[in-house]
Amino acid sequence: MRKIYFIPYLFLLFSLTSCFQLIEEITLKDDGSGEMQITLNLSQSKAKLASIMLLDSVNGHKIPKDKDIQQFMNETVDFLKKSDGISNIRKSVDMKNYIASVTFSFKDVSKINGITKKLLEKQKTGGPENNYSFDKVSNSFKRIYKHSTAMKSEYAKLNAKDKDIFKSAAYINIFRFSNNIASATNKAAKISPSGKAIMLNTPAMDLIYGTANISNTIQLSK
Repeated sequence: MRKIYFIPYLFLLFSLTSCFQLIEEITLKDDGSGEMQITLNLSQSKAKLASIMLLDSVNGHKIPKDKDIQQFMNETVDFLKKSDGISNIRKSVDMKNYIASVTFSFKDVSKINGITKKLLEKQKTGGPENNYSFDKVSNSFKRIYKHSTAMKSEYAKLNAKDKDIFKSAAYINIFRFSNNIASATNKAAKISPSGKAIMLNTPAMDLIYGTANISNTIQLSK
């Protein structure tokens, strides 16, 4: 099978759309196991993308076809299958609404440490570091985020038009728990009315330049 590096394709699609979201969701059980889902959502630009996908290329860049996207998702699933403590891997590709996601279970939240960074490295692209932990005794969940200067470097290589696209992009992370959330250190995060979920919506530009603090320590009730 021909090896493709999909990140350049994504940058091309992003440059031709007006808005996109990268959504990370983690559902954590009392024993530290749970499920993670990573979703790329370009649905707000689906009408424009539908027309673009009919073309062979734009500005000298090849437009990815359905088979390219499916291949990338299959390679992502294969990578996750080889990851320790990861199981029940499922992928979903909705080419009508331009939403792609991968979902998997983990036996301990620490098993997902470095997953995103490794996926980006496979695509020859640098990425941030995320470290997750759950203390069962104190019932405390922690996410430590470390900005990657490689993101800023990659962004600097884009032309002015492509850079403008990221001004409307967002990274959203949602954490769900069995127990109520007693407190959270990240004041930008919003606790749901149920008290068992918390969301952080961060502009992509803040992540690119490293001005956003998306680390969080969440204390759960006992």
